[in-house]
Amino acid sequence: MESLSALFQSSPSPSRWNLGFLSCKIKRTQPVRKISAPVIIHKMNKKLKLWELDRVTQAEFKAQKKFPLIVVLDSIRSLNNIGSFFRTADAFNIEKIYLCGITATPPHREIQKTALGSTESVEWEHSESITELIQQLKAEGKVICSIEQTEKTTLLQDVAGMPDATYVLIFGNEVDGVEQAAIDLSDFILEVPQFGTKHSLNVSVCAGIVLWEFTRRWISASN
Repeated sequence: MESLSALFQSSPSPSRWNLGFLSCKIKRTQPVRKISAPVIIHKMNKKLKLWELDRVTQAEFKAQKKFPLIVVLDSIRSLNNIGSFFRTADAFNIEKIYLCGITATPPHREIQKTALGSTESVEWEHSESITELIQQLKAEGKVICSIEQTEKTTLLQDVAGMPDATYVLIFGNEVDGVEQAAIDLSDFILEVPQFGTKHSLNVSVCAGIVLWEFTRRWISASN
């Protein structure tokens, strides 16, 4: 009885394949092409632990100079979203958060789940009336910006050309958005460009995008 090796050797024009423990030859139906893959050498890039991030203490954060940004939450209903705003505000070193209308205030267990303690580092204040708050902030010389979709807006990528000032960024309710009375009092209506089917972002996700775009202004200026 012929061995497997002899049987495969009898096939014309063989190409050799290594199938685990069995080395055999099969009939070639296509010309063999050599494929040269680039050699990539990865240099070790160690992931940092939390204690290696050179984070400031809560006291140092409160004392350090803030970026001239104030966030106003207009009747945000989700406690998790509120906590996310605090955490993002801490990350981007903003001056203050105003909680307006039905927006819940710390301390609250559900806010803490996403805030992770940032309600203790970021200054905040509750205001029942958003229109009265806006009028107060305008009187102090601050520039009011509502984050909304209206007939006429300034696209987010164009904020680099806006004047130097302390900016108040208003984020609205998850369903109804920023109320029209606040829009009417705003100096700018800012819109995040979107290219999908929804034209809708989670409000706390939107905050991260907008706050970073403003923060870039001062990082670039300081460099």
